[in-house]
Amino acid sequence: MTCAQLTQGNIGRQLIALSAPLLAGNILQQLYNTVDAVIVGRFVGGAAFGAVGVAGSVMNLFLFLISGGCDGVGALLSQFYGAGDGPSFRRDFFLSGVFGTGASLALTALGLLALNPLLALLHTPESVALYAAGYLEIIFLGFPAAFAYHLSSGVLRSVGSTRAALFFLALSMGVNLGLDLLLVPRLGVEGAALATVLAQTLAAALCVNFLRLRLPELLFRREDMVLDLPLLRRTARFSFVTALHMCNLYIGKLLVQGTVNSLGEDAITAFTAATRIEGFANSFGDSGAAAAAIFIGQNTGAGEEARVRTGFRAGQRLLAGLGLFMSLAMLLGAEPCLRLVLPAGSPDAMVPALGYLRLVACFYLFNFLGSGQAGFFRGRGQVNLPVIGATGHIALRVVLSFLLAPGLGLPAVALATGLGWIGVVTFWSFFTRKDMRALER
Repeated sequence: MTCAQLTQGNIGRQLIALSAPLLAGNILQQLYNTVDAVIVGRFVGGAAFGAVGVAGSVMNLFLFLISGGCDGVGALLSQFYGAGDGPSFRRDFFLSGVFGTGASLALTALGLLALNPLLALLHTPESVALYAAGYLEIIFLGFPAAFAYHLSSGVLRSVGSTRAALFFLALSMGVNLGLDLLLVPRLGVEGAALATVLAQTLAAALCVNFLRLRLPELLFRREDMVLDLPLLRRTARFSFVTALHMCNLYIGKLLVQGTVNSLGEDAITAFTAATRIEGFANSFGDSGAAAAAIFIGQNTGAGEEARVRTGFRAGQRLLAGLGLFMSLAMLLGAEPCLRLVLPAGSPDAMVPALGYLRLVACFYLFNFLGSGQAGFFRGRGQVNLPVIGATGHIALRVVLSFLLAPGLGLPAVALATGLGWIGVVTFWSFFTRKDMRALER
């Protein structure tokens, strides 16, 4: 579990070596999210199960500001590491830690103030809103721990140490699950939220101690603790724009959740179950994006333009194959998967959940290719392009969902999502081709 220098060696093997731990980590995260919701549904009831889905949409709006900002820092750190610029790497780590902690505290305050208005804006039924509010209050208080984990694991990923990040995530997920089983029967949904915060705190502590003991050259020292304003501005731009990209995605999901909530409690339950299953498929695309950003970032920093071109093309071929495979797997396996996730006593939720999953699966190819493109732009430092594309995708998705859902139900949300993916891949393809031609000169 050491650093990986990606500026030389077999590109295909390196992409797979990067992607596999990231994929395993994403699947573990999705597995935990699913089990978390199932435990709540079994011990507390169907309304609480739906509340976890609603709370997830609100929570992710804030958490992806944190994780997106850390992804932006990671992209910049990977360029410094590829260029062999240790002092800039450590100074950036310091600046990100100080200003990111302040930002996470501000998000805690904002989340607590906006909680009830947000649930009302989403047309959340009263029976669901009560559970969702209790869950979210605890999650918001845990934002500083979430930031510490995402930054420290982002540092590990930026130097190619994805296996170490996976190890700590797996350990924290195991602790999280054990705490769920212990706390949910006693505290309800608040117990699930408390388990999440405690597990993230543990993961952050483990990552920081691993850096201190095994990779001390990456930790900032006293001489690195300086207010480097040009570097701070560059880091803030990377972080803000990448966070805005992730936030745009979840603002869209939040608005779509509002449309789903207006369809009633059965639709909320169906959407919660379907998106839990869908998250496993999306893990492949998310892992490809993260691996692309690390590989492209290191080779951009090192000036290895030929490896940038070859790595991007190899990554897109891999993602295309995975997208087609996951489409087939979801079309065949949606129903048995949903039976595992839906709480007992929710037969009316099966049909809309199944319709959503099978339709959205037809568009996974575009989802996965778009993920690879977004990772390419982050690695190259072109962080504005993912935001522009994601904004257009979300706008189309929200408008079509709003217009079509009253007549078609959840399948309308799936159709809107797929058309948004096609649109953003078409848009981004113009810029990736332009950049690849420039690299060939």
